[in-house]
Amino acid sequence: MSKTLWTVAAALLLTTRSVSAHHSFAAEYDAKNLVTVTGVVTNFEWTNPHAWLYIDGKDANGKATIWGFEMGSPGGLVSRGWKRGELKRGDHVTAEGYGAKDKSNTANARTVTVPDGRTLFGGFKETPGNPFK
Repeated sequence: MSKTLWTVAAALLLTTRSVSAHHSFAAEYDAKNLVTVTGVVTNFEWTNPHAWLYIDGKDANGKATIWGFEMGSPGGLVSRGWKRGELKRGDHVTAEGYGAKDKSNTANARTVTVPDGRTLFGGFKETPGNPFK
């Protein structure tokens, strides 16, 4: 095999691996399963490729549990009005989002009502209801 062919094959393999590693909203979340959780922030991870919000609270059915809400990228959140230190451990919030298809206590955030009363969009570009498309 020539050096050029090896280079092309390696580049193709790396491209294929990075594309398959990224997931879409539809692959993991159920657009028909809207969940609302009100409670206390236990952690807010401002990380790439997606931020994560963890809430210790009760869901719409009154069940006490810890939920993880996957959010958009930090850059995308900033363009939607978020700030890096927007949420702190102990803050009281309400998050609304789409539940995971695997029925875990995980959701894709749609909106988050922060302690000062503002409601911010927190999802991916493909999250249903995205007003910034």
